[in-house]
Amino acid sequence: MSKPDWIDFGAPTLDRPFGLALWPIFEKVFENVVGYKPQDFRFVPGETPISTLKTTATILVSYYIIIFGGRELMRNREPMKLSFLFKLHNFYLTAISAILLGLFAEQIIPTVARHGIFFAICHADGGWTDKMVILYYLNYLTKFLELLDTCFLFLKKKPLTFLHTYHHGATALLCYTQLIGSTPVSWVVITLNLAVHVVMYWYYFQSARGIRIWWKKYITIMQIAQFVLDLGFVYFASWTYFTSTYWPWLPNAGKCDGEEFAAISGICIISSYLLLFISFYFATYNKPMPKGRRRATSALVEMKDEKVPTVGEARRRLSQGAHALANGHATGAATPNGRATRSRKA
Repeated sequence: MSKPDWIDFGAPTLDRPFGLALWPIFEKVFENVVGYKPQDFRFVPGETPISTLKTTATILVSYYIIIFGGRELMRNREPMKLSFLFKLHNFYLTAISAILLGLFAEQIIPTVARHGIFFAICHADGGWTDKMVILYYLNYLTKFLELLDTCFLFLKKKPLTFLHTYHHGATALLCYTQLIGSTPVSWVVITLNLAVHVVMYWYYFQSARGIRIWWKKYITIMQIAQFVLDLGFVYFASWTYFTSTYWPWLPNAGKCDGEEFAAISGICIISSYLLLFISFYFATYNKPMPKGRRRATSALVEMKDEKVPTVGEARRRLSQGAHALANGHATGAATPNGRATRSRKA
Protein backbone atom coordinates (compact mmCIF):
# COMPACT_ATOMS: atom_id res chain seq x y z
CA MET A 1 0.00 0.00 0.00
CA SER A 2 1.53 3.31 -1.10
CA LYS A 3 1.68 6.22 1.31
CA PRO A 4 -0.38 9.38 0.62
CA ASP A 5 1.42 12.08 -1.36
CA TRP A 6 1.09 14.45 1.59
CA ILE A 7 3.19 12.19 3.80
CA ASP A 8 6.87 12.84 3.18
CA PHE A 9 9.41 11.35 5.53
CA GLY A 10 12.95 10.07 5.46
CA ALA A 11 16.38 11.10 6.63
CA PRO A 12 16.45 14.70 7.95
CA THR A 13 17.43 17.30 5.35
CA LEU A 14 17.62 21.08 5.31
CA ASP A 15 14.08 21.35 3.89
CA ARG A 16 12.82 18.50 6.06
CA PRO A 17 14.71 19.07 9.33
CA PHE A 18 12.54 16.71 11.40
CA GLY A 19 12.64 13.78 8.98
CA LEU A 20 8.85 14.07 8.58
CA ALA A 21 7.71 17.03 6.48
CA LEU A 22 5.15 18.92 8.60
CA TRP A 23 3.83 21.44 6.09
CA PRO A 24 2.15 18.95 3.67
CA ILE A 25 0.26 17.43 6.63
CA PHE A 26 -0.75 20.87 7.90
CA GLU A 27 -1.77 21.87 4.39
CA LYS A 28 -3.97 18.78 4.00
CA VAL A 29 -5.74 19.32 7.33
CA PHE A 30 -6.13 23.08 6.81
CA GLU A 31 -7.56 22.65 3.30
CA ASN A 32 -10.07 20.04 4.49
CA VAL A 33 -11.29 22.38 7.24
CA VAL A 34 -11.19 25.79 5.52
CA GLY A 35 -11.41 24.93 1.82
CA TYR A 36 -8.17 26.48 0.55
CA LYS A 37 -4.44 26.03 1.07
CA PRO A 38 -2.90 27.83 4.05
CA GLN A 39 -0.34 29.63 1.87
CA ASP A 40 -3.26 31.23 -0.01
CA PHE A 41 -4.39 32.98 3.19
CA ARG A 42 -4.14 36.78 3.21
CA PHE A 43 -4.41 38.94 6.31
CA VAL A 44 -6.76 41.75 5.27
CA PRO A 45 -7.74 44.28 7.98
CA GLY A 46 -11.50 44.59 8.10
CA GLU A 47 -12.10 41.28 6.31
CA THR A 48 -10.07 38.73 8.23
CA PRO A 49 -11.65 37.88 11.64
CA ILE A 50 -10.24 39.94 14.53
CA SER A 51 -8.17 42.03 12.14
CA THR A 52 -8.97 45.59 13.24
CA LEU A 53 -7.79 47.57 16.23
CA LYS A 54 -11.42 48.19 17.22
CA THR A 55 -12.21 44.46 17.38
CA THR A 56 -9.02 43.60 19.22
CA ALA A 57 -9.51 46.43 21.72
CA THR A 58 -13.15 45.42 22.29
CA ILE A 59 -12.14 41.85 23.09
CA LEU A 60 -9.40 42.99 25.47
CA VAL A 61 -11.64 45.50 27.29
CA SER A 62 -14.28 42.76 27.63
CA TYR A 63 -11.59 40.44 29.00
CA TYR A 64 -10.68 42.88 31.78
CA ILE A 65 -14.34 43.53 32.63
CA ILE A 66 -15.03 39.78 32.82
CA ILE A 67 -12.03 38.85 34.96
CA PHE A 68 -12.30 41.68 37.48
CA GLY A 69 -16.11 41.52 37.56
CA GLY A 70 -15.89 37.75 37.91
CA ARG A 71 -13.47 38.11 40.81
CA GLU A 72 -16.03 40.26 42.64
CA LEU A 73 -18.85 37.79 41.91
CA MET A 74 -16.74 34.95 43.30
CA ARG A 75 -15.73 36.86 46.43
CA ASN A 76 -18.41 35.29 48.66
CA ARG A 77 -18.69 31.99 46.79
CA GLU A 78 -16.82 28.74 47.10
CA PRO A 79 -13.99 28.24 44.59
CA MET A 80 -14.80 26.00 41.62
CA LYS A 81 -12.74 22.87 41.05
CA LEU A 82 -12.82 22.69 37.21
CA SER A 83 -10.11 20.03 37.30
CA PHE A 84 -10.93 18.34 33.98
CA LEU A 85 -11.43 21.59 32.07
CA PHE A 86 -8.20 23.04 33.45
CA LYS A 87 -6.23 19.95 32.42
CA LEU A 88 -7.84 19.99 28.96
CA HIS A 89 -7.06 23.70 28.53
CA ASN A 90 -3.39 23.26 29.37
CA PHE A 91 -3.04 20.11 27.29
CA TYR A 92 -4.41 21.62 24.07
CA LEU A 93 -2.32 24.78 24.54
CA THR A 94 0.77 22.57 24.96
CA ALA A 95 -0.11 20.70 21.76
CA ILE A 96 -0.94 23.84 19.74
CA SER A 97 2.29 25.53 20.85
CA ALA A 98 4.37 22.46 19.91
CA ILE A 99 2.73 22.12 16.47
CA LEU A 100 3.16 25.81 15.63
CA LEU A 101 6.76 25.74 16.85
CA GLY A 102 7.52 22.78 14.58
CA LEU A 103 5.91 24.49 11.57
CA PHE A 104 7.80 27.74 12.21
CA ALA A 105 11.10 25.89 12.61
CA GLU A 106 10.55 23.97 9.36
CA GLN A 107 10.09 27.24 7.49
CA ILE A 108 12.83 29.30 9.07
CA ILE A 109 15.71 26.80 9.39
CA PRO A 110 16.30 26.53 5.60
CA THR A 111 16.01 30.31 5.20
CA VAL A 112 18.61 31.06 7.88
CA ALA A 113 20.94 28.33 6.61
CA ARG A 114 20.81 29.53 2.99
CA HIS A 115 20.52 33.31 3.35
CA GLY A 116 21.69 34.21 6.84
CA ILE A 117 20.03 35.64 9.93
CA PHE A 118 19.85 39.24 8.66
CA PHE A 119 17.88 38.19 5.59
CA ALA A 120 15.52 36.14 7.79
CA ILE A 121 14.73 38.97 10.24
CA CYS A 122 14.81 41.98 7.93
CA HIS A 123 13.55 40.88 4.51
CA ALA A 124 9.94 40.07 3.68
CA ASP A 125 11.12 37.21 1.44
CA GLY A 126 12.80 35.70 4.50
CA GLY A 127 10.50 36.27 7.47
CA TRP A 128 7.22 37.36 5.91
CA THR A 129 6.42 34.73 3.29
CA ASP A 130 2.87 33.52 2.59
CA LYS A 131 3.47 30.39 4.64
CA MET A 132 4.80 32.41 7.56
CA VAL A 133 1.84 34.83 7.54
CA ILE A 134 -0.74 32.10 8.20
CA LEU A 135 1.40 30.86 11.09
CA TYR A 136 1.63 34.41 12.49
CA TYR A 137 -2.14 34.71 12.30
CA LEU A 138 -2.81 31.34 13.94
CA ASN A 139 -0.39 32.26 16.73
CA TYR A 140 -2.26 35.56 17.13
CA LEU A 141 -5.55 33.65 17.57
CA THR A 142 -4.03 31.48 20.30
CA LYS A 143 -3.47 34.63 22.38
CA PHE A 144 -7.24 34.90 22.79
CA LEU A 145 -7.45 31.24 23.85
CA GLU A 146 -4.80 31.99 26.46
CA LEU A 147 -7.06 34.63 28.01
CA LEU A 148 -8.97 31.69 29.50
CA ASP A 149 -5.98 31.21 31.84
CA THR A 150 -7.22 34.18 33.86
CA CYS A 151 -10.83 32.98 33.85
CA PHE A 152 -9.68 29.79 35.54
CA LEU A 153 -7.86 31.90 38.12
CA PHE A 154 -10.86 33.94 39.25
CA LEU A 155 -13.22 30.94 39.13
CA LYS A 156 -10.80 29.03 41.38
CA LYS A 157 -10.39 32.18 43.54
CA LYS A 158 -6.68 32.53 42.85
CA PRO A 159 -5.08 36.00 42.98
CA LEU A 160 -5.11 38.11 39.80
CA THR A 161 -1.67 39.69 39.73
CA PHE A 162 -0.77 42.72 37.65
CA LEU A 163 1.93 40.75 35.81
CA HIS A 164 -0.51 38.04 34.74
CA THR A 165 -3.39 40.27 33.66
CA TYR A 166 -1.16 42.82 31.92
CA HIS A 167 0.94 40.18 30.17
CA HIS A 168 -2.04 38.40 28.58
CA GLY A 169 -3.70 41.54 27.27
CA ALA A 170 -0.47 43.14 26.07
CA THR A 171 0.64 39.99 24.22
CA ALA A 172 -2.55 39.90 22.14
CA LEU A 173 -2.05 43.58 21.32
CA LEU A 174 1.62 42.98 20.48
CA CYS A 175 0.77 40.19 18.03
CA TYR A 176 -1.85 42.42 16.39
CA THR A 177 0.59 45.31 15.87
CA GLN A 178 3.17 43.00 14.31
CA LEU A 179 0.60 41.52 11.93
CA ILE A 180 -0.49 44.98 10.83
CA GLY A 181 3.11 46.15 10.65
CA SER A 182 4.38 43.14 8.63
CA THR A 183 7.56 42.78 10.68
CA PRO A 184 9.77 39.86 9.55
CA VAL A 185 11.60 39.78 12.90
CA SER A 186 8.33 38.57 14.48
CA TRP A 187 9.30 34.93 14.02
CA VAL A 188 12.14 35.27 16.56
CA VAL A 189 9.82 36.54 19.30
CA ILE A 190 7.09 34.04 18.44
CA THR A 191 9.24 30.91 18.22
CA LEU A 192 10.96 31.66 21.53
CA ASN A 193 7.55 32.29 23.11
CA LEU A 194 6.16 29.04 21.71
CA ALA A 195 9.14 27.09 23.09
CA VAL A 196 8.52 28.56 26.55
CA HIS A 197 4.79 27.86 26.28
CA VAL A 198 5.35 24.20 25.44
CA VAL A 199 7.25 23.84 28.73
CA MET A 200 4.98 26.12 30.75
CA TYR A 201 1.61 24.66 29.74
CA TRP A 202 2.99 21.13 30.11
CA TYR A 203 4.01 22.08 33.65
CA TYR A 204 0.49 23.35 34.41
CA PHE A 205 -1.04 20.21 32.88
CA GLN A 206 1.11 17.93 35.02
CA SER A 207 0.48 20.03 38.15
CA ALA A 208 -3.28 19.78 37.53
CA ARG A 209 -2.82 15.99 37.46
CA GLY A 210 -1.29 16.19 40.93
CA ILE A 211 2.30 15.56 39.80
CA ARG A 212 4.83 17.52 41.82
CA ILE A 213 7.39 19.26 39.58
CA TRP A 214 10.48 20.89 41.03
CA TRP A 215 11.52 23.05 38.07
CA LYS A 216 8.83 25.76 38.16
CA LYS A 217 11.50 28.36 39.00
CA TYR A 218 13.31 27.60 35.74
CA ILE A 219 10.24 28.45 33.67
CA THR A 220 10.57 32.04 34.91
CA ILE A 221 14.29 31.96 34.08
CA MET A 222 13.40 30.73 30.57
CA GLN A 223 10.93 33.60 30.18
CA ILE A 224 13.52 36.17 31.24
CA ALA A 225 16.10 34.68 28.83
CA GLN A 226 13.45 34.76 26.11
CA PHE A 227 12.83 38.48 26.57
CA VAL A 228 16.56 39.26 26.61
CA LEU A 229 16.98 37.46 23.27
CA ASP A 230 13.80 39.06 21.90
CA LEU A 231 15.05 42.54 22.71
CA GLY A 232 18.47 41.84 21.21
CA PHE A 233 16.87 41.02 17.85
CA VAL A 234 14.16 43.69 18.03
CA TYR A 235 16.59 46.45 19.06
CA PHE A 236 18.96 45.47 16.25
CA ALA A 237 16.23 45.38 13.59
CA SER A 238 14.79 48.69 14.80
CA TRP A 239 18.22 50.33 14.99
CA THR A 240 19.20 49.35 11.46
CA TYR A 241 15.78 50.42 10.15
CA PHE A 242 15.80 53.88 11.73
CA THR A 243 19.47 54.61 11.08
CA SER A 244 19.39 53.49 7.45
CA THR A 245 16.18 55.51 6.91
CA TYR A 246 16.89 58.73 8.83
CA TRP A 247 20.57 58.77 9.88
CA PRO A 248 22.49 56.77 7.24
CA TRP A 249 25.79 58.21 8.51
CA LEU A 250 25.41 56.11 11.67
CA PRO A 251 26.56 52.45 11.64
CA ASN A 252 23.82 50.18 10.31
CA ALA A 253 23.34 46.88 8.51
CA GLY A 254 21.00 48.22 5.84
CA LYS A 255 17.25 48.42 5.26
CA CYS A 256 14.89 46.36 7.39
CA ASP A 257 11.26 45.72 6.44
CA GLY A 258 8.34 46.56 8.73
CA GLU A 259 6.37 49.54 9.95
CA GLU A 260 7.72 52.05 12.46
CA PHE A 261 4.78 51.85 14.86
CA ALA A 262 5.24 48.07 15.01
CA ALA A 263 8.92 48.48 15.94
CA ILE A 264 8.11 51.01 18.68
CA SER A 265 5.26 48.94 20.15
CA GLY A 266 7.45 45.84 20.11
CA ILE A 267 10.28 47.60 21.94
CA CYS A 268 7.97 49.10 24.58
CA ILE A 269 5.91 45.99 25.32
CA ILE A 270 8.77 43.47 25.40
CA SER A 271 10.93 45.82 27.49
CA SER A 272 8.10 46.08 30.02
CA TYR A 273 7.88 42.27 30.10
CA LEU A 274 11.57 41.95 30.90
CA LEU A 275 11.38 44.42 33.79
CA LEU A 276 8.21 42.85 35.21
CA PHE A 277 9.49 39.28 35.01
CA ILE A 278 12.82 40.17 36.61
CA SER A 279 10.92 41.90 39.41
CA PHE A 280 8.66 38.85 39.76
CA TYR A 281 11.67 36.52 39.93
CA PHE A 282 13.36 38.43 42.74
CA ALA A 283 10.09 38.90 44.63
CA THR A 284 9.23 35.19 44.37
CA TYR A 285 12.48 33.25 44.49
CA ASN A 286 15.02 35.57 46.15
CA LYS A 287 12.99 36.64 49.17
CA PRO A 288 14.96 36.51 52.45
CA MET A 289 13.61 33.67 54.58
CA PRO A 290 12.22 34.75 57.99
CA LYS A 291 14.30 33.62 61.00
CA GLY A 292 11.56 31.39 62.38
CA ARG A 293 11.07 29.76 59.00
CA ARG A 294 14.83 29.14 58.71
CA ARG A 295 14.75 27.29 62.03
CA ALA A 296 11.74 25.26 60.96
CA THR A 297 13.38 24.42 57.64
CA SER A 298 16.58 23.39 59.44
CA ALA A 299 14.59 21.18 61.78
CA LEU A 300 12.79 19.59 58.83
CA VAL A 301 16.10 18.88 57.10
CA GLU A 302 17.41 17.19 60.28
CA MET A 303 14.18 15.20 60.62
CA LYS A 304 14.50 13.93 57.05
CA ASP A 305 17.64 12.03 58.10
CA GLU A 306 15.98 10.40 61.13
CA LYS A 307 14.59 6.91 60.91
CA VAL A 308 10.81 7.02 61.12
CA PRO A 309 9.65 4.87 64.09
CA THR A 310 7.15 2.08 63.63
CA VAL A 311 3.71 2.30 65.25
CA GLY A 312 4.80 -0.12 67.98
CA GLU A 313 7.98 1.86 68.63
CA ALA A 314 6.00 5.12 68.80
CA ARG A 315 3.57 3.58 71.33
CA ARG A 316 6.49 2.28 73.41
CA ARG A 317 8.08 5.75 73.49
CA LEU A 318 4.79 7.38 74.48
CA SER A 319 4.31 4.81 77.25
CA GLN A 320 7.81 5.40 78.56
CA GLY A 321 7.28 9.16 78.46
CA ALA A 322 4.01 8.97 80.34
CA HIS A 323 5.53 6.63 82.94
CA ALA A 324 8.53 8.93 83.42
CA LEU A 325 6.27 11.96 83.71
CA ALA A 326 4.10 10.24 86.32
CA ASN A 327 7.15 9.18 88.32
CA GLY A 328 8.60 12.65 88.07
CA HIS A 329 5.47 14.22 89.55
CA ALA A 330 5.22 11.56 92.23
CA THR A 331 8.82 11.60 93.42
CA GLY A 332 9.74 15.21 92.93
CA ALA A 333 12.11 14.50 90.03
CA ALA A 334 13.86 17.42 88.39
CA THR A 335 11.90 19.10 85.60
CA PRO A 336 13.54 20.61 82.48
CA ASN A 337 13.93 23.96 84.24
CA GLY A 338 16.10 22.30 86.89
CA ARG A 339 13.59 22.58 89.77
CA ALA A 340 12.15 19.66 91.70
CA THR A 341 8.42 19.16 91.51
CA ARG A 342 6.70 18.07 94.71
CA SER A 343 3.86 15.60 94.49
CA ARG A 344 0.37 16.68 95.43
CA LYS A 345 0.20 13.76 97.85
CA ALA A 346 3.18 15.00 99.84
